[in-house]
Amino acid sequence: MTTDSTLGLVVVGYESGEEWEPFFRSLHNSLQVPGHIVIVDNSPQTTEKFGPPLWDQVQVLRLPDNPGYGSAVNAGVSVLPAEVTHVVISNPDIRFTPHTIGNLRDGLTTFPDTAITGPALENPDGSIYPSARAIPGLRIGIGHALWGNVWPSNPWTRRYLGDYRQTNRRPVGWVSGAIFMTNRRHFGKVGGFDERFFMFFEDVDLCYRLKKAGYRTVYIPDARALHEGGHSTRGRMAEMVRAHHSSAAIFLTSLYPHRYQAGLRIVLRAGLAIRSALQQAKYRRSENKFKTGLSS
Repeated sequence: MTTDSTLGLVVVGYESGEEWEPFFRSLHNSLQVPGHIVIVDNSPQTTEKFGPPLWDQVQVLRLPDNPGYGSAVNAGVSVLPAEVTHVVISNPDIRFTPHTIGNLRDGLTTFPDTAITGPALENPDGSIYPSARAIPGLRIGIGHALWGNVWPSNPWTRRYLGDYRQTNRRPVGWVSGAIFMTNRRHFGKVGGFDERFFMFFEDVDLCYRLKKAGYRTVYIPDARALHEGGHSTRGRMAEMVRAHHSSAAIFLTSLYPHRYQAGLRIVLRAGLAIRSALQQAKYRRSENKFKTGLSS
């Protein structure tokens, strides 16, 4: 195990108590580990236990008002020492392999002007999660939203989600914010995450703004990580749907900022509001049926 003082790690948790021990255990088995680690705890209660620290340099930053994922990451990056030039951003439900971090770091030099690298994310069942996607512009976004659930193989969804049969490192539109590595200077040059996004789409927006600034986001399939997934959203699906569509509205309307595109922005917001309401109602019906079954 090699400790790199120029490498930092910012991990954001929310009521993540059961995740910390396996997270740090997998990190301890990494062949390359960050020299500086910041845990940003967004939990409303300040009694979160992180277990015995594996490194003396672990710093805990508590934000009980829960400003959101992107805001928490920005706060964590801001307290890293100046010697840190590259940062791993992660959720606590990520499990590292010995080569995850080293291959992400190496991947930053695969293509010029790379700002972000993201690994292949394994689901608990061993399948690959589609974590390296296209920027969801108007055609792709609408096509995927309309047909993704009823016709999963439609061309818009396939283009948006990407092809995971390929094993080559390659530039992509964006990678999942569940775990990625970033060049700190490039991350700072675009202002980090946009803090208007409470959760969802902050990763899409970051990679899009980096692309506009001339930087690449690169998918590194030989840097694999397991994503346990969903620990902070279980039991809150209707709430998550509302947050997802709210963030989608912020991002998609920001793609079309001109005055002559005002009508398009109105249509996008209206369509997302209707879709959000329908999906929230579906989840609430399911939750009510579950509660009724428990009480009968």
